[in-house]
Amino acid sequence: MNKTVLLIFRILVAIILLQTLRYKFLGHPDSVYIFSTIGMEPYGRYGIGFLELIASGLLFFKRSTWMGALMTTGLMAGAIFFHLSQLGIEVKNDGGTLFYMAVGTWAISLIILWSERKNIPFIN
Repeated sequence: MNKTVLLIFRILVAIILLQTLRYKFLGHPDSVYIFSTIGMEPYGRYGIGFLELIASGLLFFKRSTWMGALMTTGLMAGAIFFHLSQLGIEVKNDGGTLFYMAVGTWAISLIILWSERKNIPFIN
């Protein structure tokens, strides 16, 4: 895949992860509702936020891109799972925005991870 497209994907995923952090770290009512519903409030909210912060940072460095993409894939898989099992696709009348953002971020992170597969030490 084109290096420029992959760079744009890395930046996009990192921005998506970073822009949600203020909701998690500052205890936005919607974020508190989500993590309360899945039984992970407040420690899960802070923990997931911290992992998303790490993943977004890893995406900015070429050597660690695969780690950031792997973390993001796992985090978004968890978000999708909780949407499908406990939260529902639409949360608090958001029209499914959070769910679709999670699916899109998951898909893009899989593309990044696939493109970085040769840089994963335990796969070579």
